[in-house]
Amino acid sequence: MGLYSKMMNVVENHIAPIATKVGTQPHIIAIRDGFISAMPFLIVGSIMLIVANPPFDAHTTSSFGQLWVGLAKHHWGTITMPYFMTMGLMSVFVSIGTAYSLAKHYKLDGLTAAMLSLTAFLLASAPQVHNAMSMEFLGGKGVFTAIICAIWSVELIRLLQKYNITIKMPEQVPPAIARSFELLYPVIGIMLTVYPISLFLQSEYSMLLPAAIMKIFEPLVALGDSLPAILIAVTIANLLWFAGIHGDNIVTGLLNPIFMANIAANAALITHGQEATHILTAPYWSFYLCIGGSGSTLVLAFMYLKSRSVHLKTIGKLSVVPAIFNINEPLIFGSPVVMNPIMFIPLLLVPIVNVLLSYTALHLHLVETMIAMAPWTTPAPIGAMISAAWDYRAFILVLVLIVVDTLIWYPFFKAYERQLCKEEASSESLSETSVSPSSVNA
Repeated sequence: MGLYSKMMNVVENHIAPIATKVGTQPHIIAIRDGFISAMPFLIVGSIMLIVANPPFDAHTTSSFGQLWVGLAKHHWGTITMPYFMTMGLMSVFVSIGTAYSLAKHYKLDGLTAAMLSLTAFLLASAPQVHNAMSMEFLGGKGVFTAIICAIWSVELIRLLQKYNITIKMPEQVPPAIARSFELLYPVIGIMLTVYPISLFLQSEYSMLLPAAIMKIFEPLVALGDSLPAILIAVTIANLLWFAGIHGDNIVTGLLNPIFMANIAANAALITHGQEATHILTAPYWSFYLCIGGSGSTLVLAFMYLKSRSVHLKTIGKLSVVPAIFNINEPLIFGSPVVMNPIMFIPLLLVPIVNVLLSYTALHLHLVETMIAMAPWTTPAPIGAMISAAWDYRAFILVLVLIVVDTLIWYPFFKAYERQLCKEEASSESLSETSVSPSSVNA
């Protein structure tokens, strides 16, 4: 058995089954949905943060730059308010979205579950002090607490319903009122579980629950932001893609809490005039590692357009526009790249090389790290520049990666093209010889 066969055996018999179970696990799906539901708010908030941080020096001679810098300086509070009400409340949105999704999976009422989750999260993260609520843990710092509170709230409702511990109202009572009474016991349950833990931590250790949870997850976040961890994550994602499983969805579903915690931390550092330090964020994954989609196949789509193979040229026409917007399912399955031995090496190698080059550039501060969320469908050079707060070097870095990706993909593309051209020529020759003179005369 060759190396390729051995690796495929490992993927099919060991990695793929585990990935499938993880990808269909209800809590993982709920967490993913929670972040997806928060995304529009985060994108808008990110845009306002970028507006508040113009890509010009304070002493710029550009009249446009001076105007922008002046507006940002004098109207900082007004411009950044949407940021604080979106990115600054990231964990609130995640808490609501995660609980709603998980409740729907269990066929529970999504609205009441979301409200209970929000209550639990606020009790743990933002207790009132001097008639004011702190926002310190409502952003990225509270994301792990938000997830835990969401899952516990839904599981508590489910547990109480399982054992029929609920207040049943007569049928004549309107459904909305009956539902509010059904939520009474779960609210009491939250008060008896989450709130005492929060009070204990405050009295004994002078810290809130999110601070304690962040301490626990700190090594995980630090590890996830390291070069080896990113290499492992991107390799697993593309191994799964090769096996026909949406590896990006599975891997990023697990990494989302780290993505969001890191970009929220970067944004917070920028607002305090400090330098962003975290590399692994959602825009980093989308615009440096997945240029044109998983496997960085944008260049492959353009190669297909000029291919001598009818099949590849057709796929190129169908896939090039989606690829520009980082959607490559038509190419992945149409080529196919899935289960294609010729495409196996570049599918794994290209993202790894992109990681090594981009991580080095960001780590050495040759390019700014990501502080904002551009929509993942934004063309990669533009999305990278926006997410890096208008840093033109991010645009250039993506172009460099595209050139490197082209050099790696090209020989494998040509090998596959030669194979398909032979098959197409053979098929055409066979179809011509199958037409006999008698059938032509007839």
